[in-house]
Parts: sequence; structure tokens; C-alpha cells
Amino acid sequence: MRIDIITVLPQLLESPFQHSILKRAIDKGIAQVNLINLRDYSTHNQKSVDDYAFGGGAGMVMSIEPIANCINALKAERMYDEVIYTSPDGETLNQKMANQLSTYNNIIILCGHYKGVDQRVRDHFITKEISIGDYVLSGGELAAAVICDSIIRIIPGAISDETSALTDSFQDNLLAPPVYTRPAEYNGWKVPDILLSGHTKNIDNWRDEQSLDRTQKRRPDLLK
Repeated sequence: MRIDIITVLPQLLESPFQHSILKRAIDKGIAQVNLINLRDYSTHNQKSVDDYAFGGGAGMVMSIEPIANCINALKAERMYDEVIYTSPDGETLNQKMANQLSTYNNIIILCGHYKGVDQRVRDHFITKEISIGDYVLSGGELAAAVICDSIIRIIPGAISDETSALTDSFQDNLLAPPVYTRPAEYNGWKVPDILLSGHTKNIDNWRDEQSLDRTQKRRPDLLK
């Protein structure tokens, strides 16, 4: 999978891809992440990529020209399955969406910034808009990192034990059950006996029950 991230702050995105699962996936060649500086596609002497909004109002707007130049240049080299824009009013990212995106070959992610992008970008270049929650960030870079993490970690081979990703919260619309590790008793607090029984079927049934119970209590909306 190839992910091209268009941003005005590429340095902000360097760290997330230099550690842990994402780094291992990139090193294995499972994923390729390219940070593209939008300013490289600006025709202005100052390399500006924003301007004042028509009609007035506070804040600057990302200009269409450098974004169009950048996306067109990328599309001239390959086909893209999605051109994503990170936006507070986009579709909320969830596990089902991440699963779908992880099956694609090439994705562009345009990081929003300032007061957003010229609407014509959204109308004519963007194929999917994604939000990571009902709040506003200073820019779309952190959202892009979250999207990439959710996608890359479930690509086969990214995680050594691939069954681990399949038992994550939300994969079956349930929250994950509680987990424990050694010691079996600490400060008088004991691990449930069933987990020490060695009876795989009973343990699986217990985990299913715990997942359902936890979901009913904490996220009943998932069961709808």
C-alpha cells in the first residue's frame, strides 16, 4: 500500500512513522508513506498556499491552485483508490472504514489547515472526507497519522501475530474483553479463575460474554 500525505507541515508527521508497528511495516515494504510538502507546488514567490476568504471573515483558506497542482502531478504517475480530506465534518473514522481502506493500493490524504480548503477542492478532487472525532485540531496532520495507523496495522504482515488485530475492539462491533497477565495475584487482586483453567472453549465463551457485557454498559450504540 502507498499513502501520499499532502501537508504544509511535513516535519510534524515524521515521528509517527519512525517507530513501532508503522516503522516495521514500512521497513518490510508492506506500506509506503510519502510526506509531500504542499508548498513545493505553489507558484508564488513566497511559496504561500493560503489566502483570505472571499466575503470576509476571520482566518485564512487553503488555495486551490497548489492543491490542484499537487494532486494532478500525483495522479499523472498512478491511479488512486481514494483522495481523502481530513475534515471535522467528514465521515467519522471507524474500524469498518479502516478495514476497507486497508485493502486499497494507493491513497492520497490531504491534511486540512487554517479555516479549511477552497470548496472547489472538495467538490472536484476529494473522493472521501474523514473526521476522527467531533472536535477541531490545529491541522489535519495528526488526523492523517491516526488514519494511517488504523489502516497500516491491519495490513497482513504488519503485526507479527495477525490474529491479534482480528480481536481488537470494534472488529466485530464489540469492545474487547478485559485482559490480564502475570502475576496471577497482586495485592490480593486475582485474575479470574477461568483464564487459568486452560480450557480454551470456556475461556473463549467467557471472553465473548465479557465483550458483550462491556459493550452493553459502555457503548450500547454499537449493538444497534
